[in-house]
Amino acid sequence: MMQSIVRWYVAKIKPRTGKKIKEYLDSVGVENYLPLQSDEQSLLSDLFFVRTDRETALSLPRESGMAMDFLYDPATHQLQFVPDTQIVAFQFVQSHFDELIFLPEPENLQGGENVRVTGGEFAGVEGEIFRIKGHKRVVVRLGNAGAVALGSYVAKENLERI
Repeated sequence: MMQSIVRWYVAKIKPRTGKKIKEYLDSVGVENYLPLQSDEQSLLSDLFFVRTDRETALSLPRESGMAMDFLYDPATHQLQFVPDTQIVAFQFVQSHFDELIFLPEPENLQGGENVRVTGGEFAGVEGEIFRIKGHKRVVVRLGNAGAVALGSYVAKENLERI
């Protein structure tokens, strides 16, 4: 018997339904993540992340009775998912820092150098370096679903290529 792979799948939800969906998923024991800003508004244009296997993800909209449309990767035609490392980095950045620049179309970001922040308040964050609004910024991606750039400057000596 083949074991199901557990991943962070990306769902599009209706505006202002995230908290209700989160409550339902918490009650049935399905790990989930709803990125909210400090004013409790959705940070990523009504995107919701669910960590489960493919079959469970696809059954959730029907079982919950709530509108959740799982996104598909246009290149592979498979359910879009985000690697665990990117979710962890994003959760860390989002929970510790208010000054983030949301980038809704990360597929337009190409050619960034992979880095790890080794010192300062962002130590441990992994991302890519891009020039945004005239300044080099560390960008943390969530697959093709979105990305955020750190709003604060990270000194060059605190960056390590990976």
